[in-house]
Amino acid sequence: MKKVMRMVKIKKAEYVLSAAWKSQWPEESFPEMCLAGRSNVGKSSFINAMLNHNGLAKVSGTPGKTRTLNFFNVNDALYFVDVPGYGYAKVNDSITKQFGKTMDEYITLRSTLRGFILLVDYRHKPTKDDVLMYEFVKHHDVPVMVVATKEDKLKRNDLKKNEKIIKDTLGFHPEDKFVRFSSLRKKGIEEAWNFIYELCDINFN
Repeated sequence: MKKVMRMVKIKKAEYVLSAAWKSQWPEESFPEMCLAGRSNVGKSSFINAMLNHNGLAKVSGTPGKTRTLNFFNVNDALYFVDVPGYGYAKVNDSITKQFGKTMDEYITLRSTLRGFILLVDYRHKPTKDDVLMYEFVKHHDVPVMVVATKEDKLKRNDLKKNEKIIKDTLGFHPEDKFVRFSSLRKKGIEEAWNFIYELCDINFN
């Protein structure tokens, strides 16, 4: 039976705060979806498209510079928690280690975390960092949605081939979700929201 896509009604989407330390995290009030991806994968475009709010999530002029968890309030019912892009060569070891600790604390201690969105570039094989992030989250039994960005830049004949490469490289678990996404074509938005609805038990209507 084909799953029915639900209409998405975004009435409120706003930046709340950036937290470098656990003590700065907001109170655990709403279910949370954490988003991560390599620098320049299109994460800001994904957030803006999902929330129908151009410019809400901004692209950093220096990718990988900020090492904070960025919280976005969605309809007073959900938090998007944005993890700054990884895999940027100019980030020094001390920042990388501190951020790793922050991520470990967030994934293991945050009781309101419901799922993880891993963004990868549809055109390329996932990087070592992508694989490590996926394995880390799955180790902690967190449901994952893999979002393959920039779908519009691929030829139609390459869609299935590249999807297989991505899944094989990550060691993709069958219970997880794979979404072909294009912020330009607005493709994959409702499919991604369906996954979030199910995990977070929310309804924006």
